[in-house]
Amino acid sequence: MTPVDRSELPGMEFDWLAADEAGHLAQMLSSGVGRVPEVALSSEETLFALHLFLDELPLTEPLSIPEGNFQALLAQPQRRGLFVYDSATETEEGRTGEYVLIAAPAQPLMLDRIPAEFRGVVARLPGLFLNSPRLKVDGV
Repeated sequence: MTPVDRSELPGMEFDWLAADEAGHLAQMLSSGVGRVPEVALSSEETLFALHLFLDELPLTEPLSIPEGNFQALLAQPQRRGLFVYDSATETEEGRTGEYVLIAAPAQPLMLDRIPAEFRGVVARLPGLFLNSPRLKVDGV
């Protein structure tokens, strides 16, 4: 397993996966400024395979936000049951570590629905995505 090179993260879009306390899954979009937990950086190969697996899942619902804008492009994983969070804007002090909910599924995809070999790169976050329009994430 090859860890993700942390020095490449600033300025680079890096998508990672998280699960809340109930096991709901979210795709987190770093936008080159969001913090990323260590576990999500543990294996490039596993994270890539997980993204391929998720991309092959059937579309199960329409977008929960209006189509035709940039956020709708980012929110496509929601159509497969994932919550989608985008990194909050960087401040003068540096990366905020905050992510903002941009789309929520009606039927969330659960952590136990993905193969066990992928679960090691999924960060566990406290709380419930359903109650979290903003998330504070620790990491690099």
